Amino acid sequence: MSKVADFNMKVAEKITSAISTMWCAYAFALLALLSLPAAIRSGDLIIIVAWIAQTFLQLVLLSIIMVGQEVQSREVAQKISETHMASLGEFELAKEAQAVGREELIELKAIAKEIHAILRDIEKKA
Repeated sequence: MSKVADFNMKVAEKITSAISTMWCAYAFALLALLSLPAAIRSGDLIIIVAWIAQTFLQLVLLSIIMVGQEVQSREVAQKISETHMASLGEFELAKEAQAVGREELIELKAIAKEIHAILRDIEKKA
């Protein structure tokens, strides 16, 4: 990445982390409320609706949605981590079971050799 791209990414990260807080949502709400008296004084329903939709909701909900997304991403990261740890545990159990299976197979082969030897001795005596 170029230095300009690095700089842009750092600025974007700083702005995003500043805007995605409830304190920023409160500040935006106060900022939006500054223009509410003028919208009400206009007496124009379209201006009042526009203030609600375009000024208040968009400005305040921006930060609130970003906070919610941050909470959700943390929850997803936690679930991924838990799933990963559980998978590692299952993998270790499978490796242990495989090792036990190998040991049992070695023992079974030894027992089979002994049985074959016994059967050969019986055939020789018969």
